[in-house]
Amino acid sequence: MKTVHTSKSASIYPDRPRAAAGAVVFKENRVLLVLRGHAPAEKMWAIPGGSVELGETLQQAAEREVYEETGIVVQAREPVFTFDSIVRDDSGQVQFHYVIADLIADYVSGEPRPGDDALDARWVSAQEMKTLNVNSKTVELLREKFGWE
Repeated sequence: MKTVHTSKSASIYPDRPRAAAGAVVFKENRVLLVLRGHAPAEKMWAIPGGSVELGETLQQAAEREVYEETGIVVQAREPVFTFDSIVRDDSGQVQFHYVIADLIADYVSGEPRPGDDALDARWVSAQEMKTLNVNSKTVELLREKFGWE
């Protein structure tokens, strides 16, 4: 039997999709990425972001999540990439379901340091990204929207 969590932080075996926001932040031809510490995408590099809290705009959620995960202050703007992240367990039950909007954001201040559920946070070049275990949606976003190969 699946477990349904209803707290704002619990997202395993949800009773409905969860809204999430991420921020695509560039500085000196590098993008800000985090190494995820928890499922989904555990131990994969990805755009920083997380769940939208009740009463938050996408911009507010993206700014808060980037700061919590990386220590970087950003000014979030408009969405540039939206996708579903649905992960099923071995029995076919939906373990995670996020509807994610990644927003372009301007770097304001700070130096990357891992926080919250991130194992690492850093500025990554297109060349370096090829050597890392990067989430496929992050690769797709950077390729399609920003011409990173």
